[in-house]
Parts: sequence; C-alpha cells; structure tokens
Amino acid sequence: MAHFLTKKHLSRRTLLRSGAVGLGLPFLDAMVPAGTALAQVDAMPKKRAGFFYLPHGTIMNNTPLGKEVDKWTCSGSGDNFQLGSILEPLDPLKQYLTTFENIENTAAGGSVHTLNPATWLSCVRPGTGSTPELATTLDQVIAQQLGQETALPSMELATETTIQVAAGNGGFYAVTTSFSAPNKPLPMEFNPRKVFIQLMGPYDTQEEREMILRKNSSILDMIADRTRILQKDLGSGDRALLSDYLDTVREIERRVQLAGEQDLSGIDVPTAPVGEFEDFDDQITMMFDLIALAYQADLTRISTLVMAAEGTDRTYPQVNVAGGFHPTSHHTNNPERIAELIRIQSYHMQHFARFVQKLADTPDGDGSILDHSLFLYGSNMGNSNQHDNYPLPAILMGGASGAVKGGKNIILPERTPLANVHLTILERLGIPQESFGNSTGTIAEV
Repeated sequence: MAHFLTKKHLSRRTLLRSGAVGLGLPFLDAMVPAGTALAQVDAMPKKRAGFFYLPHGTIMNNTPLGKEVDKWTCSGSGDNFQLGSILEPLDPLKQYLTTFENIENTAAGGSVHTLNPATWLSCVRPGTGSTPELATTLDQVIAQQLGQETALPSMELATETTIQVAAGNGGFYAVTTSFSAPNKPLPMEFNPRKVFIQLMGPYDTQEEREMILRKNSSILDMIADRTRILQKDLGSGDRALLSDYLDTVREIERRVQLAGEQDLSGIDVPTAPVGEFEDFDDQITMMFDLIALAYQADLTRISTLVMAAEGTDRTYPQVNVAGGFHPTSHHTNNPERIAELIRIQSYHMQHFARFVQKLADTPDGDGSILDHSLFLYGSNMGNSNQHDNYPLPAILMGGASGAVKGGKNIILPERTPLANVHLTILERLGIPQESFGNSTGTIAEV
C-alpha cells in the first residue's frame, strides 16, 4: 500500500475533541512523518487479537452418521484447500484461514455445560470451592502485554445474557470466557448502548451517561467543526478513509438510538439492559460492528465475543429453526435435527465472515486490520448430543502482521490439546511462553 507522506504528521493518539467528548481516529497516512519508514514510528499498525465463542459444538465427523453429515471439516491445503459448508462464508478470505483437526480440551471434560466457557481460553480445570479459582485466560494474558497502550485493555462482550439455567444457573465458570487473574472472572457485556458509551466517552455513573446522552444526541455533531478543520489538512486518501470511519460511527449512533427508543412502559424490568435489540440479527451485527470500530480507532486491541450463551434457548426463525439452540443441540442423531443445528452454526459463521471481511477491507498501515490481527473462532464442545470435548472445532483467521500464513487445514495427532493452539497464538503475537494451561508444545505448521 502506498503512503503519501507530508512534513506534518498527526500523533496516533490524536482525538477529535469538543469539551469532555473525544473521538479516536483510525490509522491515517498523515500519522507517518515524511521520509520515515513505517516500522520506525509509533503509528505502526499494532497486532490485535479476538476470540469468538459459539456453544454446543459443531457437526463434524463426530456423530454416528460420520462424514455423511460432516459440514465443518475441511480438506487439503494451499490451492486445494476446500472448506466445509459451514465455513464456506470465509472462502473469499481463505488465505487468512487455518483450520485444525483432532483438537481436545480435557479441562472441561464431564462438566456438561458448566465449565465450557471459562476453560475455553484457560485450558485449566477450575477449583471446586465457593470462590473462583481458575487461571488467567488467554485473552487477558495478551491484554496484559498488548492492551496497555489503549483506553480499554480488552473488551468482553456477549450477544445475550450469559446466565442460563441449562448452563449451571450462572456459576463462575459458565457465565464468562475471561479471567483477568485466577480469582477474577470478568463480566460479559451484552448491552450495545453501554458498550458504545464505553468506547465513545465513559462516565462514572449510569445517571451521568443518561444525562450526557440526553444533552448530546451525537458525538459527531459535537466535533463537526474540528472534523472540518482536520479534513482540510489531510490528503485525498486520508479524507476518504476518515469519511468512511465517521459514517460507521454515525450508523452505529443511529442504531443505538433506535434501540434506546423501545417502549418499556408498563413492564417491570428494573434490571433489563436498555439498548439490547429485540431482533437478534441487529444485536449480533451491532456487537461485531462495535468490535470493528474499537479496533479501527485503536480503542482496544483485544476482544472476546460470546456469540450465543452456553445453554441458550434462543430460537432462530431467521434460518427456519423453531426450537431453541440448546434443545436443538440434543439432536439424538436425527438427520432433521442435525440439519437444523447446521443452519444455526452456519448463521453464526456468516456473521463472523461479514466481520472479518470488513476488517480485510479496512486499511491499516501497510495492509489491512485483518493483516495485523489474529482471531480464534470455535467451541469448547464437540458433539453437543453427548456433551463431549473431542474433537473440537477451532479455526484461526488473520495474518498477525506476517507471523501467520493461512490457507491450510492442519491434521494434528489425535487428542492434541487446545492449549497448544493457545501457546502458538501467544508465540505468533510476540508473547512467547514455555507453556500455557495443559499445553505440550506449539504447532509448527501455523
């Protein structure tokens, strides 16, 4: 990607500010001083990481029907790399994709649902006491190294409440994927309004947030004068990039406002999160868009998203599935139920594919945001009908600033620990460790 350098340059931490409100900027060519190599400036693109969790496994070669219904497993590598149908939405970006076979996580073994979320990124069997006792999860290990230069070291999000009766009624290890320390589980935020305010201007109390929202309907309106001044000093490429970025902010503002206008009069919901979308399509799209916005503005470099809660009974009329996700996952080897479960899994993959395509289309230094990111997508369950933890679906997406080359399906030795994937992620992100969880080594083929 060509860079048009000028004598003037902006700091990577430049904000468009009006009063107490500030809006971060995406990476612009104007942030690179004239005659300076990109790798030598603070504006050099930073590596990002993301973890995207789907409960209830996936339909792999893990049912009595075998390959007849396997819609996940890929085959071949390089030019012969063929995606399973669930993964087909990623086909335009398969050069960034690495898939694995024969992954296992014994840390969650025999727990049904109760340990799946927390052990997905820890690969450590938690304690059985009355207080949390686990380990610092992968996302937080990375946040402690790569997230300290941003306003938010990490984001922990979900598309719905993670407190589900079928998943252990809200126990420590069923409601979050993230622990910042062995005894510190992190809550998963599923209210888009709260996430948006956190990104665009945090305040101490909910009352202050509501007051600011009533007083200032739009961050972009508040900084309009500063935006016009900045645009005059930018090159044509930067102006176009900034315009696209501000359009994204405006669209998210619009959707958050619509969500907040829901009429809840007459309904006793004192603890309900104002701003959650009734339409799940809107809800999951918004959460992915907020993560993309946070990456683009460099407000955070590490995120985790639970795309559906462990044990959820959410229905999926969008893909003609009338029953809830959790009961559908108990397919009893019925081909029709398996087909319904595949449609749910494909639906979530389509949303993830839209997200990574957006990042692939977003310039970032000498490439795109996806070029400088590494994402793990998967589940901590294999065959949902049996509640087992082998084999697990797990894929990587992104280039990690050249440290990872995708376009391959890696067939590992049977029962390779999921922690080996985690240890490899740490190495590729420049945070090498001797071990992680129950790892036995890194995966050289990644």
